[in-house]
Amino acid sequence: MKVDGRHFRSIWLEPDGWSVGAIDQRRLPHEFIIAKITTAEEAGEAISSMLVRGAPLIGATAAYGMALAMRGDSSDASLDRAGKMLAATRPTAINLKWAIDEMQRALAPLAASARAEAAYGRAREIADEDVEINREIGRHGLDLIEKIAATKKPGEPVNVLTHCNAGWLATVDWGTATSPIYQAHDRGIAVHVWVDETRPRNQGASLTAWELGHHGVPHTVIPDNTGGHLMQHRMVDLAIVGTDRVAANGDVCNKIGTYLKALAAHDNDVPFYVALPSPTIDFSIDDGVRQIPIEQRAASEVTHLTGRTADGRIETVRVVPDGSSVANFGFDVTPARLVTGLITERGVLGADRAALASAFPERSGR
Repeated sequence: MKVDGRHFRSIWLEPDGWSVGAIDQRRLPHEFIIAKITTAEEAGEAISSMLVRGAPLIGATAAYGMALAMRGDSSDASLDRAGKMLAATRPTAINLKWAIDEMQRALAPLAASARAEAAYGRAREIADEDVEINREIGRHGLDLIEKIAATKKPGEPVNVLTHCNAGWLATVDWGTATSPIYQAHDRGIAVHVWVDETRPRNQGASLTAWELGHHGVPHTVIPDNTGGHLMQHRMVDLAIVGTDRVAANGDVCNKIGTYLKALAAHDNDVPFYVALPSPTIDFSIDDGVRQIPIEQRAASEVTHLTGRTADGRIETVRVVPDGSSVANFGFDVTPARLVTGLITERGVLGADRAALASAFPERSGR
C-alpha cells in the first residue's frame, strides 16, 4: 500500500541483502520511522515491544529473525535457541508458531553451511505468500461489499465497521479486514469505515485511521463503545475484523472488545465477518474460549496515554489514579455462533470445523 504516494510493505529485506527494515508502529501516527533489525534478539524485541504487531506480520518478522540467527550462527543449537526465544515473545498469535515451525522444518535437514541462504529464501517466501493471501482475501471480501453496494442509492457508501488494526500494517501488505475495503475503494465503490479507537493501545485510532487516510479511504474514528449505537440506527452495513487465532471449531480470537461488537451485530442483524489468512487457523484447538491463551499486557498501557501536544511535542500522561489496580487482557474470543462467515484466501467459509477442514485439508490433517 502507499504512504504519501510511495509503496511500502510493513517489513522488507534491506538493500544490503541481510538486515531487515520495518515500520516502527509504536511511533505512528505522529512519526513515520523506519527501524533496522540486525539480530534475532532485535527481531524478538520488535515483536514483544510491538514495534511490529498483527498476527501475519509477527510471523513474517519471526521468519526473518530466524534468518538473522542463522547468519550469525547456523548450528543446531542456534536454530533451536532462536526458535524458542522468538516463540516466547507473544503467546496468542498462532502465526508466530507457524512461521517458526516452517523455518525449522526447512532448515533442520540442511547442513549448517547451507542454512543462512536457505533461511533468507524461506523468510522472503513467507512474506510474499502473505501478500498474495491477503490479496485473495480482499478479492473474496470484495464480493460482499459489491452486493451491498448494489442495494444503495447512487453515491451512498457501504458502511463498514472494523476493530483494532487488521490493515496492511498488521500484515506484510494489503491487510486482512482492510483488503476488501481497499479493493472496493480502488474500484470506485463508495465505502466508508467506522474505525474503533481500540483501547488501550488505540491501534484503530493511531494505525487504521492513519493507513486509511494515506490511501484516501473515507473513515471516521469512534470510541469503542459507539458501535452498538451505530448498529441500532442502521448505520453499519457489515463488520469486518481480523483475528490472531481461529480454533478448529470456528471460534475467533481477536483484540479485546471484538466479542462485544459481535454481540451487538448479532442483536441488530448486522453481518459480522472475520478476515483471516490460513496460517491463523489452529487445528490443534477445539474450543477457542477454553483453550486459546490470552495475553495479559502491562498495566501502563491502560494507566497512560501518549499523544501530541498543541505545540507538537509527544508526551505521555497518566489517566488512572495512583493506587488503582489494572487488568489488561489483550484479546477475547468470539464464539463461532456469532460469526457470519470467515473470509479466507479460498473463499468465504462458514465458521465451523467442517468448512475449515474442507477448505484447508492440508493443514487440518484430513
